[in-house]
Amino acid sequence: MPKHYGCETMNKKIILASNSPRRRELLGGLDIDFEVKVLPDINESYPEGLPVEETAQYIASEKAAAYVDLMKSDELLITADTIVVVDKEILGKPHDVEDARRMLKLISGRTHQVITGVCLMTKQRVKTFSVSTDVTFKMLSDKEIDYYIEHYKPFDKAGAYGIQEWIGYIGVTNLSGSYFNVMGLPVQRIYTELQDM
Repeated sequence: MPKHYGCETMNKKIILASNSPRRRELLGGLDIDFEVKVLPDINESYPEGLPVEETAQYIASEKAAAYVDLMKSDELLITADTIVVVDKEILGKPHDVEDARRMLKLISGRTHQVITGVCLMTKQRVKTFSVSTDVTFKMLSDKEIDYYIEHYKPFDKAGAYGIQEWIGYIGVTNLSGSYFNVMGLPVQRIYTELQDM
């Protein structure tokens, strides 16, 4: 019997398809039993011209599609993708130090959007949605940016930062929406959607 708190999951076994330790931690915070299964080399590209606000949801759906043939009737799969958006430009994971520096300078002193797309899939149903959060940073000095990159190496993070790390502590001046969404998983919305499923 899956563990749940007021969250009937149709006795489905929940599978989280993510390598992210942050997503594992966040989903675990819902007190729901789940397993992690990750396929290698999942395609995370998206069509040129796709509206920015649909991109994360599109990628989450494509990730889920890779698991369709492997799913059992008693499983519910969760996939997610998080993007950072500044002036309609999507900031992915930085390639190197210079790219990370460029991204942090872009978000410095202004508001950007963090959008997480989620796909919940069983053999019978597919539900996709996205959640957006506005995050405002103070003006970051070059010294602060370099310190963060050197000590936290944010090369696995969209937009080159983790809000739960030093840069979030010293830099974020305002946040409108879900904090956990910025960490990579809008757990409150997932909890609600699981109940609906």
